[in-house]
Amino acid sequence: MSSGLPSYDEAAALVAAYAAQLNPYGQAERVGLDQAHGRALARPLCADRDQPPFARSTRDGYACRAAEAAEHVNLAVAGLTRAGEAPGGPLPRQTVWEIMTGAPVPDGADAVVMVEHVEAEGGRVRLLPPRTVTAGENIVAQGAQARAGEELLPAGTAIGFAQVALAAACGYAELEVFARPRVAILTTGDEIVPVESEPAPGQIRNSNGPMLAALVSAAGGEPWILPTARDNAEALDAALAQSASADLLLVTGGVSAGKFDLVEPALARCGARFHFTGVRMQPGKPVVFAELPTPGTKRNQNQRPAQQCCFGLPGNPVSSAVTFLLFAAPVLAALSGRLDRGPRFALARLAEDVKGRPGLTRFLPASCTFGARNGELPEVACVEWQGSGDLAAMARSNCFLVVPEETERLPAGATVRILLG
Repeated sequence: MSSGLPSYDEAAALVAAYAAQLNPYGQAERVGLDQAHGRALARPLCADRDQPPFARSTRDGYACRAAEAAEHVNLAVAGLTRAGEAPGGPLPRQTVWEIMTGAPVPDGADAVVMVEHVEAEGGRVRLLPPRTVTAGENIVAQGAQARAGEELLPAGTAIGFAQVALAAACGYAELEVFARPRVAILTTGDEIVPVESEPAPGQIRNSNGPMLAALVSAAGGEPWILPTARDNAEALDAALAQSASADLLLVTGGVSAGKFDLVEPALARCGARFHFTGVRMQPGKPVVFAELPTPGTKRNQNQRPAQQCCFGLPGNPVSSAVTFLLFAAPVLAALSGRLDRGPRFALARLAEDVKGRPGLTRFLPASCTFGARNGELPEVACVEWQGSGDLAAMARSNCFLVVPEETERLPAGATVRILLG
């Protein structure tokens, strides 16, 4: 295009390069395991002992010597071990040891035969032919998952339910995590009134502030919703000055080219360095990416950088959400210390034809089944919407269909990319 605006891919590359050179803001802190979800590890998580700490049975059955059991002869039951008990044994020759799932395998045994694969009578057990058993079957060897002292998760790992479980198994009652970046959220516009207000004709409630706060929280940040700024230079200058202590600034509204779209001039008055002021995309074309000079103050004993990252997000809520996910979320992830920085995409199969708009990458509210049968991609279909102000349509969607810039039409059945929230 001749507009001079970067494509989505070009803008995403600029943001990714910027995020790659960021360090987490603030000092690491220790939190209880129950408070660690959604944070990022500030130190590697290491195994406190072998994982598993003993050879463990994965089935209810009988620990045995595989060569003896494979002969399909009667073998005497020499003992019983339940999960939580100390290892039994050693296992005498021509015997088996009854064992439960998760229990330690007795010395001398090299396999476990499943209880449903044997006949047991009178204290003796026989593997039913034609079944066979080989050494190592239904056993997880000691240290097979990790050795004591081994690094299991690097610093920067985002902590979810699986990481919490692993930390608990390794004895971590607390984890050292990066501090949450503080994200200032500034909504602009004379038409915006508080959520609890009754809007007058021509007014709308502030939906972007709470929406962005939810997105920030989900991405690992600490949202700070500022009072709405009026559409005049004085109000915007004051609001930007108030936000200077934040680690990241999100301004929503006032970034288009209209008479009362005053955010870019206000940022310029603050000495902003602009990386882009618009992207060839729909919705979200007016999005702004800039850096603002910040006071040289200290926070959490770490020196703040000389620049504050700022995104000017379009005022329409779908545009604001899309541009946050695509551009602001990766920067916030970097400031949170996370190695995975998104945005998150997946593949799906298109349910019906979709028109493109040459010259613009489109991100359309869509609904994906995420319940595909084996070997098939999940199916995605666009949600009917009335433009980027359609909150109801966005609330009915669970992803955004990506229509590449050069595409005139995506046919039904095509493999497509979807942007996840």
